[in-house]
Amino acid sequence: MVEFGILSLVPPLLAIALAIVTRKPILSLFLGVWAGGVLAVGSPSVALAGDWIGIGGALGELLGTVFGVFVALFWGLNEAFGWLVQSLTDEEDGAFHVQILLFTLLLGSAVALIWRLGGSIAVRDFATRRLDTQWKVGLVTWTLGLVMFFDDYANTAIVGSTMKDVADELRISREKLSYIVDSTAAPVATLGVSSWVAFQLSMIQSGYDAIDEPGEPTAFETFLASIPFNVYAILAIVMVALIVLSRRDYGEMLDAEHRSWRTGAVTREGATPLQEVEEELGAPHTENPMLRSFFLPVFVLLVVALATAFRTGYAPGAGVLDIAGEADWALALVWGSFAMVASAIMIGLVYGILSLGEAVDTVIDGFGLMLTAVSILVLAWSLGFVAEDLGTGEYVAGVAEGVVSPELLPVVILFTAAFIAFSMGSSWATMAILTPIAIPVAFGLTGDFAIMPVVVGAIFSGAIFGDHTSPISDTTVLSSTFTGADLIDHVRTQFYYAGTVGLVAAVCYLLYGYLGLSPLVFLPLGVVLLVGLVYGLSELDARRKGVSPTPSAGERKAEKPTD
Repeated sequence: MVEFGILSLVPPLLAIALAIVTRKPILSLFLGVWAGGVLAVGSPSVALAGDWIGIGGALGELLGTVFGVFVALFWGLNEAFGWLVQSLTDEEDGAFHVQILLFTLLLGSAVALIWRLGGSIAVRDFATRRLDTQWKVGLVTWTLGLVMFFDDYANTAIVGSTMKDVADELRISREKLSYIVDSTAAPVATLGVSSWVAFQLSMIQSGYDAIDEPGEPTAFETFLASIPFNVYAILAIVMVALIVLSRRDYGEMLDAEHRSWRTGAVTREGATPLQEVEEELGAPHTENPMLRSFFLPVFVLLVVALATAFRTGYAPGAGVLDIAGEADWALALVWGSFAMVASAIMIGLVYGILSLGEAVDTVIDGFGLMLTAVSILVLAWSLGFVAEDLGTGEYVAGVAEGVVSPELLPVVILFTAAFIAFSMGSSWATMAILTPIAIPVAFGLTGDFAIMPVVVGAIFSGAIFGDHTSPISDTTVLSSTFTGADLIDHVRTQFYYAGTVGLVAAVCYLLYGYLGLSPLVFLPLGVVLLVGLVYGLSELDARRKGVSPTPSAGERKAEKPTD
């Protein structure tokens, strides 16, 4: 196997840099995948071209190199197409990816149907009579994210779709709403009983299998003990509440919020939201809109998804955690979203709002809402296969392994996992790469299993940290999609907050490593540090920009835009 070393970082970093600079995520991702293909076939292409030319000496070598580059570009394109196909046909991941695409497309149809039925209008009217300030909307959005703990995909879809119109009415920027949704969904999913459990347990067990020493704890015991050490996830949830309740912002989020407060423009001029229902589906039903048009399909989604998860995970004598761990959550989400679409169609037919033909047309239009998101997801998964084939994760982990000491181990793992997740766009792939490496390394450094919960917590923390800062992350894409935000605007504004939480998480791990402080001590200290940073950074940034770090008295209760 060819060792690409530091060159293995080129495709993901190229895609990320281009996406941030050009704000064209689909083009940037494709170029990243293509670059991976060129790297993969580069040396054979040059050698083959040199044989074809058949000229010796320096001139022949130069001509062979030039010709080889052109061959590599076309041959690399073939490799790129192969990875695109692999993202949907891979033996291990292909079925899961197809299920997520089906779920996303069906959710798009459900969103379209609810819009046409007037459900979104009914929720907006109901909520705005009660949620009359921006912080109340933010707090309800955060709370819903905590309640939807069982799956991050369903979390982003349901919470984002539910709160988008209400947030728009009170002039909360789409960037802010996306941040609240995204920075709650994955952290809460990794801390409890969710679709992540089985995967996380299997990764921990794979690490223990690599050690194969007597006296090791069970994977489940380690998982439970790691929860207090999943510092980024815990503090990210706290950070969202802090930002919402303090009404303070900094970085590019401060610009976005002031734009929205003052002008009512919830997206940046020139932005490309991943979902704009109003523009693509036309006017909704506004004659006596019913709340049941929104809440009944959502309720059906939850019931059917949870029932399917229970059916696929149940075994005689199994407990709740066992069932959640063995459940096929991807299949459950597909069935749940299909039932959601069916229930929305039934409402339209029963109440005479839509004919069967109109309902079918709306379902198809709903697929169209998600084409951009689906394209980005497929390309992001393909880039993950590029990184896997070029050995990106192994290279990064190997570099980090050479500079580790027991005291610094959690911090090194945190940032290594973050960089892998940032480069690959997948927290799960990061866990799969790093866990079997980090657990044996930790055992080799310490000679016991006491540090394993810290190691596992740091892996999970870093994976979510990197996921939150990456424009090629699936949850980042879905959060932008269901809140109707521009993907790159969401990444750029969230980066400041994710970076702040990541820095505080590193401080907490240093307090553990060098002072031996327990989570009962360093987590409260981390919260205090977060509060100080939010207030300090918001004041500094606002002063630099000549604006207020919080809405002025006249802006706190946002005026509804006039017709």
